[in-house]
Amino acid sequence: MVEGLLWTSWAETRNIVVVICGSAASWMIQKIVNDRGGLHNRITKRVFLDPFTLSETETYLQSHNIFYDRYQIVQIYMAIGGIPHYLNEVKAGKSATQNINDICFSKNGLLRDEFSRLYAALFANAENHIAAVRALAQSRQGLTRGAIVKNGGLAEGGNTSKVLEELEQSGFISSYYPFGKRKKDMLYRLTDEYSLFYLRFIEHHKDSGNETWNQLSQTQSAKVWSGYAYENTCLKHLPNIKKALGISGVYTQASTFLFKGNEEEKGAQIDLVLDRNDRIINLFEIKFYNTEFTLSEADAKALRNQMWTFKEKTKTKKHLMIVLVSTFGMEHNKHSLGLVEKILTLDDLF
Repeated sequence: MVEGLLWTSWAETRNIVVVICGSAASWMIQKIVNDRGGLHNRITKRVFLDPFTLSETETYLQSHNIFYDRYQIVQIYMAIGGIPHYLNEVKAGKSATQNINDICFSKNGLLRDEFSRLYAALFANAENHIAAVRALAQSRQGLTRGAIVKNGGLAEGGNTSKVLEELEQSGFISSYYPFGKRKKDMLYRLTDEYSLFYLRFIEHHKDSGNETWNQLSQTQSAKVWSGYAYENTCLKHLPNIKKALGISGVYTQASTFLFKGNEEEKGAQIDLVLDRNDRIINLFEIKFYNTEFTLSEADAKALRNQMWTFKEKTKTKKHLMIVLVSTFGMEHNKHSLGLVEKILTLDDLF
C-alpha cells in the first residue's frame, strides 16, 4: 500500500518514470508483474530482453571481426543460444567446433559450470526449476504438466505451475498445444539451447580432455541432439519461415502432431504444423545435415504415411502441403516429385 500511495500522491504528479530491471526472474515476476499490493496494475510497459536471433547473432559476430558462414553460426547458436554474454566468448580464427570446445568443455570455459550457477541466480528454490528442466531435456516432443511432475519428482500443487510460469517467462521453456488438442493437453518443451546442451553433453564430459567436442560432435547422440536443437531454432524463427513461404500476412497457428500408433496403425510425428486461415495446412519436415538432403524411397513413404495419418486422425478438410526445412536444401529426385511442395534452407532463417 505504501508504494501505491507514494506513487499516486507524489511521483505520478511529477512526471517521474520508474524503470525496474534485473536478472532475478522469480522476484520480478512475483513482486512486480504479479504483485497484488500497492503496485498492482501500475505497469505501463513490459520489455522482454530476448536473446539474439540468428541474423542478430551474425551481425554481432561480424562486429567482433568473426565472419563465419551460416552453417558455422547455427552450430554455435544451437549449443549456446543467442546470449550476447556467451557469444562474447567466441574467438576469431577458430571453427565453431573449436569454440564450443573451448567455451563449454575446457577447464576455464565460461559455460563449463554455468548451469549450476544460472538457475540459482535467477530463481528462489531453484532445485524445482532444475528438476523440471531435467525432465524436459529427456523428451523431444515435450511433456504435459503431469508428466513433468512425475518425471521430475515434483510435488503436485500450485507451486509447479509457478515454476513452469517462471521458466517460460524467463525463456527457458515454451508451451504449445498439439494440433486439435485442448488446454489440458498443453505440452512444455525445453527451448533454452545452453541448458539442453549442458544436460546432453557438458555435464557428463567435463573432464574428458581438450578435444571433447571434436570427438563428441561425430557421435550418433550428437546427431540426435542437432536434429532436436535445429527444430528449436526453426520454432524460434517462425516469422522468418512465414516470410519465406509468402504468408507473413496470413493468420496461422503453430503446433505439432503426434500419433503414437497401435498394433493396427503406424505412428506418425510431425515436427511443425502451420494451420493457416487461407485453408492450407503446412506439414514440416525439419532436417539438419551438413550437405544437401536427398529424399530416399523410405523417406518418401514415411512422409506419405504422415500426411495420411494426419488427415485421417484430424479429419481436416484443408489442403495439406509438405515443407522441408534443411540446412542446404534438397536434391530433387523421383521420390520428392509431387510430394515436397516447398523447400527452405538455413538462409531463410536469417
